[in-house]
Amino acid sequence: MMRYNSLYSEKEGVKLANHKRFYILIITALALTGFLYGYRAQSADFSEADFNRISPFNVRSLWLLRQVRYIIESYQVDADKKPANDDDLLHGAARGMVEAWKDPYTRFVTPQQLKDDEIELEGKYGGLGMYIGDRDGQILVISPMEDSPAERAGLKPKDQIVKVDNEVVIGWTSDRVVQKLRGEPDTKVTVWVRREGEDELLSFEITREIIKLHSVRYEMLSDDIGYLRLTQFKQNTADETRNAVRDMMRKGMRALILDLRNNGGGLLDASVKISSIFLRDGLIVETKGRSERSNERYNANKNFYLTNMPMVVMINGGSASASEIVAGALNDRGRAKLVGEKSFGKGSVQTLFPLTDGSGVYVTIARYYTPSGKVIDHVGLSPDIEVKGEPNRDKSKDLQLQGAITEIKKSMRSVAGRRN
Repeated sequence: MMRYNSLYSEKEGVKLANHKRFYILIITALALTGFLYGYRAQSADFSEADFNRISPFNVRSLWLLRQVRYIIESYQVDADKKPANDDDLLHGAARGMVEAWKDPYTRFVTPQQLKDDEIELEGKYGGLGMYIGDRDGQILVISPMEDSPAERAGLKPKDQIVKVDNEVVIGWTSDRVVQKLRGEPDTKVTVWVRREGEDELLSFEITREIIKLHSVRYEMLSDDIGYLRLTQFKQNTADETRNAVRDMMRKGMRALILDLRNNGGGLLDASVKISSIFLRDGLIVETKGRSERSNERYNANKNFYLTNMPMVVMINGGSASASEIVAGALNDRGRAKLVGEKSFGKGSVQTLFPLTDGSGVYVTIARYYTPSGKVIDHVGLSPDIEVKGEPNRDKSKDLQLQGAITEIKKSMRSVAGRRN
């Protein structure tokens, strides 16, 4: 190993001579031989073929990783004072391997990150209250949650997050940005974004809060028009939605506006059940992937069906994933027109594969297709009636909602005319 050490003590930029490369190859062979010999000593049946079968890389690649570790541990200025532990090295290598596939939704998570995901699904966590995602190498706001610090500060769908506090996050993964944004309640964080139509970066100083997620809100807009807003698709969202629709029907609702604006998605099962409230039977969404188990057809659940009353669905650039499944199904099946702006276009299925040390890999295993066969992923849904604008607490100033009210009244008159 003295020869190995001396190769990395030469001046920077000097190429290794051919005979020195030859020595490295010899050492590589000796290392492999020793490795295999050690295993053979424990098992007479172990062979090089066995090694190749259990190793994720060939010997040359493993040797490259060993060289990188040696160089960093030997020469990085703080490596002796701040050594990296084996778990961090292993997780870093796994994360890099996953990122090589360049799919923003296929990601490796450490045991702690997996626990954080579970906390988020429980509907209560500390942060800013917004969905973010990767697209074309950029970290974008998919949608701020209703009445969250992010929404109150003024962040909007498709804002590109460029800097958090004093750190530029260009090139970071969305997971890493999320960890940077989260923190103790009542602490502040500054988010810098690039917004379409703005020449300068915009900065927002936001105070973190405990985010409590409420997914269903509803009210009667008039004697016969109901308004239902879904902010996400959680475990109990379908049951809450069904109860809301029943309550408004008891109050005289004859037409419904379903608001999915800035709804970043959630559970596939919830989107199928919610669609089933308005579709008696037939296809809601289809998933297609490489493996047979990824190819599924999800049909309406008759047990959830309630009504075929006229409907309008509102969407915008913050409507993604499960929102697009519901909007696409109701639109394709002729149950509702879409009003607003083009949706985000996040139409893929992720499955968690747990790993032996408590970490895991979320893998994109399929893409969503609407009943008519339209691809959602990276395409989105285009509204039947395009109305520019943003959600506004003052309903009279919400141009998209006013457009939806105009459209639902047309549908109600059409239904009344057919009855007459």
